[in-house]
Amino acid sequence: MPLNFAARDWRELEFVAWSFSRSLMQDIETVTPHHPLEEFSSIVDVRTPPEFAEDHLPGAINLPVLTTAQRVEVGTLYKQDPFAARIMGARYISLNAADHLLTLEGQWDRHAQPLLYCWRGGLRSHSLAHILRSVGWRARLLEGGYKAYRKFVLADSDERLTRGGLHFHVLAGLTGTGKTRLLHHLSRAGAQVLDLEQLANHRGSLLGNLGPQPSQKLFENRLHQALATMRAHSPIFVEAESNRIGQCHLPAPLWQRLAEAPVTEVRLPLPHRARLLLQDYPRFLDNPQELMNLLDKLRPLRGNEQVNRWHEHILAKDWPAFLESVLRDHYDPAYRAAGEKDSNYRKPDAVLALADDSPTTFAKATRQLLAP
Repeated sequence: MPLNFAARDWRELEFVAWSFSRSLMQDIETVTPHHPLEEFSSIVDVRTPPEFAEDHLPGAINLPVLTTAQRVEVGTLYKQDPFAARIMGARYISLNAADHLLTLEGQWDRHAQPLLYCWRGGLRSHSLAHILRSVGWRARLLEGGYKAYRKFVLADSDERLTRGGLHFHVLAGLTGTGKTRLLHHLSRAGAQVLDLEQLANHRGSLLGNLGPQPSQKLFENRLHQALATMRAHSPIFVEAESNRIGQCHLPAPLWQRLAEAPVTEVRLPLPHRARLLLQDYPRFLDNPQELMNLLDKLRPLRGNEQVNRWHEHILAKDWPAFLESVLRDHYDPAYRAAGEKDSNYRKPDAVLALADDSPTTFAKATRQLLAP
């Protein structure tokens, strides 16, 4: 299959040919997925943007050597003529690599030491690594690529959760009692905190959507990254969640560990719970129609009369009345308390009763939780 090259293409191919001739004289170093990523100045994922969006190594940037369309085109041709497909692939990789070099020239200094990976550590990552090394950058490859890293994440997470000596402390309580706020106070006080809602980018309820959620793989990757920073035998504070947060599912080993963990029930009077929700969901003040559309989904469960009453509160901007009602008449009846039948969590070992939603009260509660 003949390929028509423009003058610019030939100049870039000449440069890449020179790069390969120089870099092929050097062996490319590889590292295993266990290698500490902090050692590298950049993590470079050379896969297509959709592959990158589904999941990637922590902190990675995407420098695709083939676009999705190019990858499909090369793969289709390979079934008919492998040699012509390799020529086409080399051309596309060369052109894309030349564009990446223009970008990297202004971002990396001469001492950059990037780590590169593709799906299985094959042609895509090797090709760009050779070019980067020819420039003088110490480009290394992830042995086995993303596939090997994914296998490592699952195995290492399981190991940490089953035999890693991690100890969890669950904060349970009705919606709006300030559990997430307590986690933030605990984190600032130096305690270990696992914020599952932050990792999932969702607050785990009908109104809890915070924007696009990560894929399940990316969620598990973020979870592994968080677990890897935790110290053994020191409490890790975590909020009592369902086994699904939005579209993200908690891994079974974590779900089991949370079931065994000590539980503190957090309580807060209803008016103060409503005030906290008003602070946590400011976007609904600017877009009440979005809120009413979401509430309409509750008509089969809560009835038209109740949902219509909520609409009236919203249209009148009577936020305290709406929030107290939605907590009392929707969230509280649906709440599955720790220790109850069908709850994953054991009966609370302690109760933490907050007087109000003030920073002083949360600071005092933080000290109580951290007290020996």
